[in-house]
Amino acid sequence: MFIKRWIFLSTLGIILVAMGFAMVISERTPRNKTFAAIIVLAGGLIVITGVSRIIKSFVTVVLPEKSDELIDRVYQKRILEKGPRIVAIGGGTGLSTLLHGLKEYTSNITAIVTVADDGGSSGRLREEFNVLPPGDIRNCLVALADTGPLMEELFQFRFNDGTNLKGHNFGNLFITAMSKVTGDFEKAVKASSKVLAIRGSVVPATLTKVALKALHEDGTETIGESKIPQKKSPIKKMYINPADSKPTVEALEAIKKAHVIVLGPGSLYTSVMPNLLIKGMYEAIKKSKAIKVYICNVMTQAGETDGYKVSDHVQAILEHTGADIINYCVVNIGRVPAKILEKYKEESASPVLVDEEKVKQLGCVAVEADIINVKNFVRHDSQKLAKIIIDLLSAIKKHTL
Repeated sequence: MFIKRWIFLSTLGIILVAMGFAMVISERTPRNKTFAAIIVLAGGLIVITGVSRIIKSFVTVVLPEKSDELIDRVYQKRILEKGPRIVAIGGGTGLSTLLHGLKEYTSNITAIVTVADDGGSSGRLREEFNVLPPGDIRNCLVALADTGPLMEELFQFRFNDGTNLKGHNFGNLFITAMSKVTGDFEKAVKASSKVLAIRGSVVPATLTKVALKALHEDGTETIGESKIPQKKSPIKKMYINPADSKPTVEALEAIKKAHVIVLGPGSLYTSVMPNLLIKGMYEAIKKSKAIKVYICNVMTQAGETDGYKVSDHVQAILEHTGADIINYCVVNIGRVPAKILEKYKEESASPVLVDEEKVKQLGCVAVEADIINVKNFVRHDSQKLAKIIIDLLSAIKKHTL
């Protein structure tokens, strides 16, 4: 391991440092003191070199194939720990997409995730085991994971065979089982976070089993997150039951300390809105000194935002909360290919039109950019989104200074 030579070198450095300090104290002439200071500096450099070589020798023996990678990761971890404190609020695939990009800039991320989901695997587990729906939380955990791809694939694995397991996701089952073992859903999420070694933290918006309720323009009501988009009548007002549901302590603390609070991206009424309807959540966001950013959807969603422009999205949020909750609204101006537009047209979806002046009248600034990744579908690009958030924060700080 060649440890002895580096121990000897480190010892020599310590001796030189000690001698140098002794000379600084005893010598009276400036010339001699300068010489002594040089000895101290040289000794310090020798100590640093020797210690670093000892550490590298140990790492090379323990992890011979990954020593350089480990050193890079330690350095990266140090840099990320100094990153801005960002709170991302939402749910669905939109929130996890944003987190995937943000974790490359900072590890001070808190994802506040909706627990209103009642469909698919999450809905089944919610009803059968009386737990909060784990699906959206699982997606966020995987997005922030710092483990190998195999562990991520395992958490996202979906059973396609069998009777009782078919349609279930392994990560959902893991979090559900962990909540039963620990007796607490929050503890289950924290334990799962350790397994995936995530950068940042993921917290449920509330620990209450909430149900979404939509009042439609035709006067009818729909209860259940998965059922709301199926109704043809436009949404007039959203509610949650119970109405006195409270935010988690971790969520409120993160909002209070945040530099940036990001709403979305995600379904307006079923991913973003459920978090804002929790009693005390909007007030905490408004009170926070953080920059508030809303990432608007790229495409309209049938049954939720048919025909909506950007200002309609912002207006809906303000009507359900109040003023001073959005400072900036990130909107897409990237071009969507005609072939893909035809696919969306079959689903009664179209690009969300940017009406910048109307957005400005609502009290927020539209940040226009190409933020999409177009392959078979139109999706937000995680890297582009993250860069916009970081650049926006940097520009505001620079302007303030």
